[in-house]
Amino acid sequence: MPVLPIPMIISLLLFGFLVQRIVARESHFTLLALIAACAIQSTIIALAQYYGVSAIRPLQPILAMTIAPIAWAAFRNAAGGDVRLNHLLQHAVGPLLAVVLLIVYPDFLDVAIPVSFVGYGFAILIHLWRGEDSLLHSRLESGSRALLAWRILGISLIASALCDVLIAVGMANGVQSYVLWIPSVVSSLSLLSLGVLSLTKAVESKREHETEPLSEEDAKRDQAMMIDLDKYLEVHKPYLDPDLTLARLARKLIFPAKQLSAAINRTRNENVSRFINCHRIEHACKLMTEGKSVTISMFDSGFNTKSNFNREFLRIKAMSPSKWQESNCPLQKK
Repeated sequence: MPVLPIPMIISLLLFGFLVQRIVARESHFTLLALIAACAIQSTIIALAQYYGVSAIRPLQPILAMTIAPIAWAAFRNAAGGDVRLNHLLQHAVGPLLAVVLLIVYPDFLDVAIPVSFVGYGFAILIHLWRGEDSLLHSRLESGSRALLAWRILGISLIASALCDVLIAVGMANGVQSYVLWIPSVVSSLSLLSLGVLSLTKAVESKREHETEPLSEEDAKRDQAMMIDLDKYLEVHKPYLDPDLTLARLARKLIFPAKQLSAAINRTRNENVSRFINCHRIEHACKLMTEGKSVTISMFDSGFNTKSNFNREFLRIKAMSPSKWQESNCPLQKK
């Protein structure tokens, strides 16, 4: 058996993620709490399973019942939902139940923990079924990558529950050969989810499907909102900010975020992320015609990653940035 088991390595990496996010001051406290809880849980697994520190083993189910509600709170923050104290207290029922069951009927924890993980995991996936615009407080530049990150988190919660079921079944049938390494798999899934989340720093967006005809009043409101939006984009160019979010844009215009998103969906047939990226691509093309390189034009137009810039450029211009530059600026360097 290795001196430093996989769960302990996982916990150290998670603590590294946590320190990085704290120093950057870019993460909501719910996401920091989620990373911390998973890091502590990995440490408990390593100490109890590999180093024989059995005294801390009772903390494992209590913390397990805490991780899923914290994950939901982090997700709700990204989705623009409330994360006030009274809302958090409502989700404290799970951890309190774990304490009671640990005292009264410990065997029932083998059912309660997987049910909690599956319930919160499916709740996240169901909410994300709406698509990208459902996440108001994520950077528009990240596009669908943030949506994928949260989906990975929801799937990981469900996968963790399945691992718990496998452990319970193995222990009940006296098959313990795989029980030692299953916690390592669970910790690895947590690391994967949190790593993706902390690196993307985004989340949002979806094209809403209309189930009822748009009223004349709503259509006029959409047109008025779009006139104000176009003027604001032309004058202030908020799309040059790589940290722009739907919530921030709506706040500047004093519009409800969901109404602004719906207006863009209906009038421009685009979700917010793609709509903003169209302005960024046009700005990048303008810079390239002025002699800027592709890379400088990319960064000066609000993009942070070359992969997203290339993907959006190809979608809008039907060619790569370098090809477009060759065609439209033959005397300029790449």
